[in-house]
Amino acid sequence: MKKIFVLTGEPSGDKLASKIISQLKSSRPDVEYLSVGGEHLKSLGIKSLYDLKEVTYLGFTRVLLNIFKIRKKINETVKEIVKFKPDILFSVDSPDFTLRVAKEVKKLDPNIKTIHFVAPQVWVWREHRVKQLKSFLNHVLLLFPFEKKYFEKEGIQCTFTGHPLLEEQSKSKVDINQIIKDNKKIFSIYPGSRLSEINVLTPILFEFVKMMNEKYKDLFFAFHSTAEHVQLIQNLLLKENFKNCGAIGDEKIKSHILKSSMFAVAKSGTISLEICNAKIPSVIIYKMGMINFFIVKMLVKIKFANIINIAAEEEVIPELLQSKCNPKDIYNTVDKLLSNKQALENQVNKSQGIISNFKTERSSEIASSVLVNYL
Repeated sequence: MKKIFVLTGEPSGDKLASKIISQLKSSRPDVEYLSVGGEHLKSLGIKSLYDLKEVTYLGFTRVLLNIFKIRKKINETVKEIVKFKPDILFSVDSPDFTLRVAKEVKKLDPNIKTIHFVAPQVWVWREHRVKQLKSFLNHVLLLFPFEKKYFEKEGIQCTFTGHPLLEEQSKSKVDINQIIKDNKKIFSIYPGSRLSEINVLTPILFEFVKMMNEKYKDLFFAFHSTAEHVQLIQNLLLKENFKNCGAIGDEKIKSHILKSSMFAVAKSGTISLEICNAKIPSVIIYKMGMINFFIVKMLVKIKFANIINIAAEEEVIPELLQSKCNPKDIYNTVDKLLSNKQALENQVNKSQGIISNFKTERSSEIASSVLVNYL
C-alpha cells in the first residue's frame, strides 16, 4: 500500500490539505495516511501525531521564546515521518515549520518525495530562499500564477493549481433561520484561528460591535471560529452580554452565513479570498506586537498585506493594521462604506476581477493529480 504523510502547521493549512486529500481519496483509495493535522484532516479519518496547536506559534518573538520547544517538535516529527516511511511527504503552508521538517526528512531518507503546497511568499520577502528549496523539494504547488517565475528561474518543478478555497462548493441546504432570528442582516466577523490572534483582536472587535449597535439596529454579528475556539468566543460574547452576536464553528454553516452576509470584518489572511469569492464587501484588520511589526517592516518589500491589494497594486479592500486596528477607525471605515453603495459595488467588482486570475475551478484535482504522479 502506498503511503502519504500530510504535514500542516495551522488550521488554514489543515483546511487546504483536506481539500486535496479528499479529492485524492476518491481517486486512490489504496493510500494510507498519517498527519500532523487538525479538525479537517481528522474528519477524513486521518490520524494526527499530536494536536496542531502544539506547533501553531505566532510572530517572531513568540517563536524565539519557544525555539527549544519548536526544535524538539521538529525533531520528533521528522523521526515519526521517517519511521512511517511514506512515498510522499505532502507539506502544506507554515513554511517555518513544515519546510524545516521536509529538509531534515530529505536528508535522512532521500527516497521520500517531498511536495509542498502554498509556496513561501518569496515575492514578499526572502527571495533568496528559493535557491535553498531546490535541495530538498521535488515539487511546489502554487496558489497564484505570478509565483511561477520565481521557481522556474531556479529550475524547481512547480504547478499552478489555483486556490482550492475558490472552487465551487456543493450546494447543500442549511437553515440559518435557527441561528439568525428576527430577520436581522448578517455581519460576519473573523477574529482569527489562533488563540493569540483571538486574544488580541476580540477586545477590539467587541468595542467595534458596541459602536455599530449604537447606529445600526438590525444587525446580527456572526463570529466565525474554529471548532477548537468557538466555545471560548461564545463565552466571551456572553460575558459582554451581547444580544445580537453568536459564534459559529461548523464549516458548512459558516459558508452559508458568509454568503448571506451584507459585510465582513476579517483578520488578514486566506479568509479574505473566501470573502471576496462570496462577493461580500469587507475590511481587513491585523495587529501584532511592536517588535514583530518592526522586524516585518524591515524585511517586507511590498506595500499591502492583503493578496487582493497586492495583486491589484492598490487598496481595493481597506487595510486597518497596527495603530489603525482600533474600534474607532474600524467603525469609521465600515460606516463610510456602508453609506456608499457605489463604493461597495466597486470593491466587489474589482476583487472579482482579481480572484478570477487565481481560479482554475479544478484546483484540488490538479493538486491531487501531481501527488498521484509521484506515487
